Amino acid sequence: MIGRKVLILTAGLLALGLFGLSGCKYNQEKAMEERVPEYVFTYAENQPEGYPTTLAAYKFADLVYERTDGRIKIKVHSGGVLADEVAVIEQLQFGGIDFARASIMTMGQFDPKMNVLQLPYLYNDSDHMWKALDGEIGNEFMKSLEDYGLNALSWYDAGARHFYTTEKVSCLEDLKGKKIRVAESDLMKSLVSSLGGVPVTMAYSDVFSALETGEIDGAENNWSSFTFTDHHKVARYMLLDYHNRIPELQLASSVTWNKLSESDRIIIRSCATESAKYERELWKNQEELSRKKAERAGVVTTELTEEETARFREAVMPLYAEFGSQYQDLIRRIREVDQVE
Repeated sequence: MIGRKVLILTAGLLALGLFGLSGCKYNQEKAMEERVPEYVFTYAENQPEGYPTTLAAYKFADLVYERTDGRIKIKVHSGGVLADEVAVIEQLQFGGIDFARASIMTMGQFDPKMNVLQLPYLYNDSDHMWKALDGEIGNEFMKSLEDYGLNALSWYDAGARHFYTTEKVSCLEDLKGKKIRVAESDLMKSLVSSLGGVPVTMAYSDVFSALETGEIDGAENNWSSFTFTDHHKVARYMLLDYHNRIPELQLASSVTWNKLSESDRIIIRSCATESAKYERELWKNQEELSRKKAERAGVVTTELTEEETARFREAVMPLYAEFGSQYQDLIRRIREVDQVE
């Protein structure tokens, strides 16, 4: 009887202990939910819900909230609701927006050095690009943005860019005279011109109707953007030329950054790095799904022959003098990265 009473008492105490532990965990989670954050920051993302960079932005915000025990809350605003990328960067510079994800195509308008990373056919492949950006060279580019009131946190992937058109293009001659939509970028306008096309700048939101009505003959972008915007329904031909690999950056306003303690900065950088790994994996999967979706819908893909690739590369060489003349040593270093085992 005594032994039985001891067993019952022990079981009761154990149950109370487990209840106490689960209750403690519940109370901690509840306290985080009810806690008034010390900081509430804004994060600008111009891509829609469900896009890899948007999902990674939410991942970043969740990690920061969790690892600061709810002291720092970051609100992600997707779909470009806060402003276009140029205006977002301007607001980052004076602290009107706290965090953002931006393309280096846009960054090149603020820091000319960023144009180097957009030069056509700069990299041999994706691995080559990440060898450069995840090392000393990438850190140099990130550091240079501090002169413009920006703190770079991590590199995001945005894939390779190709030309998609309403008529089949398989060589330089086929591009001649074609009206190709480009972003507001001097480098991209020069790129299309050097290949014989006619660059047309317009808002990306207007591209679908412009393709549909024949106002333009094509555009250039990555697979994910191609299908997310339904452009594959009105542009049935994709020329896989890999003319650019344009990475993107997670950014913090220097105004915001200077408010934070060093320990919080370390946490935020760590969360940004983790979100970047997450984004790159999402991007890889999304790119594969997007290509399959487009091809199932009837999009015809064309790979450049080696001979034609050489002609494309030769045609754009003047851009290296126009946009990279003062960065020749840096360009050499980027190219040599791929030769190091």
